[in-house]
Amino acid sequence: MQPAVGGDSWDVCSGGPLLLVAGGCGIAPLMAVIRRRVELGSVVPTRLLYSARSYEDVVYREELERLTSADESFEAIYTLTRARPHGWAGYRRRIDMKMIGEIAWRAEQNPLALVCGPKPLVRTVALGLAELGYDPTRIKI
Repeated sequence: MQPAVGGDSWDVCSGGPLLLVAGGCGIAPLMAVIRRRVELGSVVPTRLLYSARSYEDVVYREELERLTSADESFEAIYTLTRARPHGWAGYRRRIDMKMIGEIAWRAEQNPLALVCGPKPLVRTVALGLAELGYDPTRIKI
C-alpha cells in the first residue's frame, strides 16, 4: 500500500476500474481525483464508497449527485453511520469487510483503489482489499 492520495494520484494511464473509499472529510482529496477524471473526459468505471455520519454530512453531495446522474461510468454509494433520512435504503453502518466485499471491484479486473479518511477506516479498507486479492501496489492510502 502506498501513500499518495490527491489529484495527481490517478491518471488515465492507471488502468483498471477505480475504487474510491472515503470517510468523512477524507472525501476532499478524492474529489480532486473525481474532478480530474471529469476534466479529462475519462469513462474509466469509477465507484465511490463514502461513509458519513448523516446525509447532511455528505460533503460535495450535490456535485456527486449531478455527476452520478450525468455519467453512467461513475457511481456513488453512501453509508450513513448515525442519522438517516426517512426511507433511507442504503447502508447504515461503518465500512466493514462485508461492505467492502459487496462494493469493491473484483481483483481480477486489476482495480486501482484510493482510500482516505480516519486511520481505522483506512486500515480496515486497505487490509480488506488485500484479502480480496487486490495488488498491494494498487491500493493507495
